[in-house]
Amino acid sequence: MTALPHDALAWTALAVGALLVGFAKAGISGSSSIAIVLFAAVMPAKESTGALLTVLILGDMFAIRYYSRHVEWRMLARLAPWAVVGVVGGAFILNYADDAAVRPLIGWILLALLVLQLVMRFARKDKDAAPELPPLLRHGAAGLTGTAAGAATMLANAAGPVMVLYLFLAGFSKLQFLGTMAWFFLAINLFKVPISVGLGLIDWGTLVLTACLLPAVAVGALAGRAVVKRVEQRQFEIATLAMTAVGAALLIL
Repeated sequence: MTALPHDALAWTALAVGALLVGFAKAGISGSSSIAIVLFAAVMPAKESTGALLTVLILGDMFAIRYYSRHVEWRMLARLAPWAVVGVVGGAFILNYADDAAVRPLIGWILLALLVLQLVMRFARKDKDAAPELPPLLRHGAAGLTGTAAGAATMLANAAGPVMVLYLFLAGFSKLQFLGTMAWFFLAINLFKVPISVGLGLIDWGTLVLTACLLPAVAVGALAGRAVVKRVEQRQFEIATLAMTAVGAALLIL
């Protein structure tokens, strides 16, 4: 059973991680990747994965409360079946492989996608316009993104950066982006719960720990919402892509 931390340093790391989850869900996506490192630093690998999943669900609920009116349902319908495939595949891998070996691969893929996004943006004459996928990549992009996001979230709770890059390439505004991300991840994270319980990643101790971290998630969500209200679209994209790069680097390290 998941044990609660016994020292102040561990609780501080978990609280900061939970705050970053709330901030990422309601504000600048990508910062939750730092939470992966903080949780893994003070908890065993499998326990940290389960604990972070339940904290992420809390963050998703705050994000839906703030941005549910801005969701793009057609995009979700396109991604959802592929995400299920990715989650199931990730569960099989997690059952037989060490997720620590998979995280660096996810990080390198994210960095490659980030470079692609930046190259396409700077290659356009209108620098403020959203970059579009090249014709060769546009076909099947939803399938690749959904599968990759599902696998990444099952293996390392690290699907956020995958979705960040895809939705920005689709030209979403910051509110459309946040609303669509919120519903996508709430659905996919709830789908992961019974699988995680079956793999021994979540137990009653996990839920007690999550309840203790609820205030930190709430504070992070409020801070994220306040930031989003004050930043323009371009600033929002730059900050989100920067945090995506940080998250990818942390996965590699």
